[in-house]
Order: sequence, then C-alpha cells, then structure tokens
Amino acid sequence: GSVVSFLTDIFLNVLFRAEKTEVLSEDLLQVEKRLELVKQVSHSTHKKLTACLQGQQGAEADKRSKKLPLTTLAQCLTEGSAILGDDTLLGKMLKLCGETEDKLAQELIHFELQVERDVIEPLFLLAEVEIPNIQKQRKHLAKLVLDMDSSRTRWQQTSKSSGLSSSLQPAGAKADALREEMEEAANRVEICRDQLSADMYSFVAKEIDYANYFQTLIEVQAEYHRKSLTLLQAVLPQIKAQQEAWVEKPSFGKPLEEHLTISGREIAFPIEACVTMLLECGMQEEGLFRVAPSASKLKKLKAALDCCVVDVQEYSADPHAIAGALKSYLRELPEPLMTFELYDEWIQASNIQEQDKKLQALWNACEKLPKANHNNIRYLIKFLSKLSEYQDVNKMTPSNMAIVLGPNLLWPQAEGNITEMMTTVSLQIVGIIEPIIQHADWFFPGEIEFNITGNYGSPVHVNHNANYSSMPSPDMDPADRRQPEQARRPLSVATDNMMLEFYKKDGFKEVGTNSTQGPLWPAGGCGRPVRWPAVPSQPVPHPAQHPVALWTELPSGVLLGLGPALPSCSSSPGLSFCLYKHFEQIASHS
Repeated sequence: GSVVSFLTDIFLNVLFRAEKTEVLSEDLLQVEKRLELVKQVSHSTHKKLTACLQGQQGAEADKRSKKLPLTTLAQCLTEGSAILGDDTLLGKMLKLCGETEDKLAQELIHFELQVERDVIEPLFLLAEVEIPNIQKQRKHLAKLVLDMDSSRTRWQQTSKSSGLSSSLQPAGAKADALREEMEEAANRVEICRDQLSADMYSFVAKEIDYANYFQTLIEVQAEYHRKSLTLLQAVLPQIKAQQEAWVEKPSFGKPLEEHLTISGREIAFPIEACVTMLLECGMQEEGLFRVAPSASKLKKLKAALDCCVVDVQEYSADPHAIAGALKSYLRELPEPLMTFELYDEWIQASNIQEQDKKLQALWNACEKLPKANHNNIRYLIKFLSKLSEYQDVNKMTPSNMAIVLGPNLLWPQAEGNITEMMTTVSLQIVGIIEPIIQHADWFFPGEIEFNITGNYGSPVHVNHNANYSSMPSPDMDPADRRQPEQARRPLSVATDNMMLEFYKKDGFKEVGTNSTQGPLWPAGGCGRPVRWPAVPSQPVPHPAQHPVALWTELPSGVLLGLGPALPSCSSSPGLSFCLYKHFEQIASHS
C-alpha cells in the first residue's frame, strides 16, 4: 500500500505541477539585469585603476615612497649633483631637478592615497560586496519561491486525492497541514521579496553616488596636476636663471645679441680672439682667409672658442685655422652681421653708379645697423683695413678680402638658386664690402683698440703657407666639405678660391700691383685698362662734415658694381653679362 501511495504522489505531482511563480515586477527584472552589467564594469575599472598606481597598494605613505620611481629618480639626481658639485652648471641643474622630483613624488603619493580611498575602495565594495549581496538575496528569493510552489503543489495534490479517498477526515487534516505550510512559505517569499525590492530600488537611487566615484577621480587628478604644475612653474624660473647666469655658453650658431648679453661684451668673443691673434701672427700670411685650414684643427679651435678657452701658443702657429674659425663664426650666425632687415638697402646701394652717391648710401646703411652689429662690423672692418696694409706680402687686397669674406657678412634671407647666389648676389655683396674696407677710416673714423679683454696673440710670425693647399684638407669631414642647403649660409672656402680665380681668368688677370693705386686689370673687351684706386684721389670728408662724398675716381668695388655696364667701360655693355656667364660656367663645374 505504501508503494502504491508513493507512486500516486509522483503521478499527481507531475500531473498537477504549477508553473514557477514570478514575484518580481518588470522594473525590478530590468534592475536585476543592470546589476550584472554594473558589476562587470566596476570590477574591470577597479582592476585597471589599481594597475595605474605606482606605489604599493594599501601601504602607508612612507613605504609607498621608497618604491616609487619618482623617489628613486630624485635620489639619483641628488647623488649626481653631489658628485658633480654645486659649482658646476650640471650640478646646480641636478640639485634643482632632484628637489623638484622629490616634491612631485610626495604629491603623487598623496594623490594615490586619495584615489585609493575615494575611488578604488568604493568601486571594490560595489563590485565585490554590494552587488553580490543583492544577487545572493535574489538567489535566496528564488529558492523560497520554489519552496512555496512545491508546498502549493503538494496541497493541490492532497486536495485532488481527497476525492478518491474513502476516509475524508484524514485527508482533510493533511490538507490543512499542507495549507499552513504553503502559507508560511508564501509569507517568507513576501518578506524576502520586499527586502530584495528595497535593495534594488536603493541601488537604482544610489547610481548618482556611484557616478560620483568617477567625478572624484577626475577632480583628484586635476588637483594633483595643478599642484604638480605649480611646483614645476616655481622651479622653472630658477632653472632658467641658473642657465642665464652661466657665462660659459656656446657662441657659434647663436644670435649675436644673445651672446653679447650673456657674456657682457661689446665685441663677440670669437671675433675679438681671432682678430687679436691674427694681428700678432697672421698679418703677413699669404692667402689669409682664402687658404683652407686643416678640418681637424678648425673643428678643435671652434670648440675651444665655444668654451672661451684658447691655447694661444698652439694656434699662433696656425693662422689659417684662426682665419677659418672667424669665417665660420660669421657664416654660422643665424642672421648676418649686416642684418636681413638692411639687405635690400645694401644691395640698392651697391647698384648705384655714381661714386659719391654710392658711398653716401653705404654710409647711411651702416648708420642704421643695430648697435651690437655696428660695433662688431666696425671692429672687423678696421681689422681688415689694417690687414690690407700688408697686401704686398699676404696678397689679400680689399677686393680679395671682399670676395672671400663678403658672403659671410651678408646674405639673403630667402633661399634661392645656388647659381644665382654665386653670381649676381655675391658680386653685389663684394661691391658693398670692398669700398667699406678701402675707406674704413671714412666709414668708421677714429682709432680702435683691438685687444679689449685679453692677449690672444703670439709675437712670433712664421710663414706656414707652404703647409696648406688651396683646396679643402684631405681630412676634412664630408659634412664640413659641403654646407647644407637649408642653412642658407654663404659659400665655402673652395668657392672663395673659385671666386678669386673668376676675377683673374680670361682677360681679367692681374698684371700689376701698386699699394697706392691698386691692381691694374686689362679690361678684356673694353678696349682700355681700368685702374682701381686703393684710396680716393681726393680726401673724402666724413658724412658728418659733408653729406656727399667728393671724389673723381671709382672705388675698387665698382668693378663689381653689377650695373648694365661699368662706368669706365661704357663701350662694352655686355661686360656684366660676360662676367655672369663665365662665373656660371665655373659654378657648373664645381
């Protein structure tokens, strides 16, 4: 009988099983789905944010500081400062930077502690505690609902079977017991459902609090970066002040005004050092400024000048290296000594055919130079004028000096065709520099002290010209052989030589030299020779005394005047074109 009763219960349970009861509303079912999504996002964010911490998570500030990369860097910089010494620029920089990095490390520790407290830990609680508790409660409710449904099913089975039983009383008592059990289960479901619903609605209501975690993250980051920026902005002026106060700065390739301001000088150090040494050991050196020095010697001297340290005894035996360093300094200035601003005015002055007006125009341009440029060009021109007094020995006439140095004193700002620059522009610049050198005392009256700050010279003069070739040295680096086009710098030493040869080929060879009258050149197709006077045939008053220069013969630069025809060769209007074509051929083969 017991077996029959058991089988009957199974049959009725299958036959009368009720569907699972859903006790949550549609809104709460949507909240249940959102719970899982928020949990996933919070867990992922917590993991990535924790990975961003540089210090040890959960550790105190002191323990964090020891393992922080910024702290290690600060210690390294401070130790480096102690090794190099506070009296060196690098030592000062390392000390300042080390102190700053240490302060930044402390700000970083404070930032990470705040992020950990206000963002990382709340996200952990949300993803690993609060949402899992709600989900756990949801699973408990599902179990209670299942128990309630099972109790109801058993009660229904009992009620159905009572109709088949002959003893109604026992069946009624059993049904009552099952009913009580079902009611208790339903009561437990209701209590659990209410609690779960409250927690779910609370979760929805607190979403703004959860969003505030991320707002707090950005605010804490912003505050950290503001404090870090304040630290950096406070130390930057100190760093710059140390840099600016450091006198030993490179001069090659730096603006003239910047170098003079830093060094407290009126004449650029490379200019004064080279000129002073050349006055002692290079005035009689043949081909000075034209003969190429040894590339290694030139490089070494430039580096020494950049450090304001010059071994006078070593370089007094190598005047061509000194001259090469001076040319390099002028060539590497970001702006030519005669300025980009006045370039057009210089060129216009060179094109003037009347001698007195041309000199007046050149003088006007000189007076417009900035003070620093005017002082240095005056110093340099005075030296070149003195060098020309030895032209019988050194073969460097004002014309030759203008050819090799002119393109290093003035060049156009805009990049142009190299052939054009080597012809028209370079010839015009020569026509500017030559008369200024010839009449240096007229353009810059008064005596000048060359050795302003020290003695760079050597009393012994030796002719070293036999040791040099007019071509670049074999040990010259490829980078030194060829100037980059983008630098817009003047021509190289090799080009200087080529320009000199240009004036002496095909009917323009020097046939006579006189220290007072200058070289005599056959005029080629002009029909008669043209003589350039080394000095005006009449004394030329300074513009302050007479606004217009009075003289009857052309200065030497007029041969390079680049007008449609030379005034002394008016019968040959094609001379300028011949000059251009001849030089163009030389340039094409260089």
